[in-house]
Amino acid sequence: MDDVRLLDDVALELSSVVANNAMNRERRLTGSNGYGRDLGIDVAELIRQRLADGAETFRWLDLCCGSGKALLECREVVDDERLRITGVDLVDAFVSAPPRGVEFVTASVTTWSPADRFDLITCVHGLHYLGDKLRTLAAIASWLTDSGLFVANLDLSSIQSADARPLDRRLRTALRSNGFDYDGRRRRISRRGGGSVVLPFDYAGADDQAGPNYTGQPAVNSYYRSR
Repeated sequence: MDDVRLLDDVALELSSVVANNAMNRERRLTGSNGYGRDLGIDVAELIRQRLADGAETFRWLDLCCGSGKALLECREVVDDERLRITGVDLVDAFVSAPPRGVEFVTASVTTWSPADRFDLITCVHGLHYLGDKLRTLAAIASWLTDSGLFVANLDLSSIQSADARPLDRRLRTALRSNGFDYDGRRRRISRRGGGSVVLPFDYAGADDQAGPNYTGQPAVNSYYRSR
């Protein structure tokens, strides 16, 4: 760790790796570069089904949404006034002014807090660029409705101990005991239902020079001290 310069989240968000990443700028809802392929769910169909089952509203929160193209596409294919979509991204690079039912927010995911709870929360490859990933996961759990679903891409190898050792096994156990499921082959984390999350790790800082992760894009490693 002596040769690793750890950044707090304020400094990290000024990094070119974080602020200028193009991972989601052109991503669509469907297709070879779509949300369905990365998350393993058909977002539009999930929403349609819940609305058909009589939901009064359906709220979808997409974190690190990039340009927001996928959100606008969803609003077009699910033309229902009960649908509310919120997209949050650190960089204001949204494709256009949002239509009714869609809200774009320029904010840091690690400090932003919503007024509502959500039926679906997604984050397509965005967690790779966050510093305190575990604090964000705990916050997300508190933003879900009782029947809400969270799905995101996450590489557990990017979460390490303060002495740069893997946390993989202990981390998996802690996540599972707090209601998260992790698919190691697809590097995908999910959770059903909101609730309180307490993970036995304290954030030490992040490294924006960790290099490419499994996506081939430069990513951020996050370091924690075990309690």
